[in-house]
Amino acid sequence: AAQKEAGTTRRLTAIQLEEKGVPRAGYTVLNEQGQEVGTISSGTQSPSLGIGIALAYINKPFNKIGTPLKVAVRKRELAAKVVKLPFFKPA
Repeated sequence: AAQKEAGTTRRLTAIQLEEKGVPRAGYTVLNEQGQEVGTISSGTQSPSLGIGIALAYINKPFNKIGTPLKVAVRKRELAAKVVKLPFFKPA
């Protein structure tokens, strides 16, 4: 009841990598300044798009479509952005 009244601080958001890599569950999502703003809940390499896609719980100010983000994959930070679902739009 308290959460319903106060609202949530995070939203489930679709993100797409802009660099080669595969996002996995548990990876950290960072803003452009390198601060943690979320966590990936599920991710994979899209066979139809040929890029990494994921769903992540992102803090509210950073969940707007088009927001640039980074995903910490092992020792690298890969560029990503918030996108609108569905990832694939059939012709």
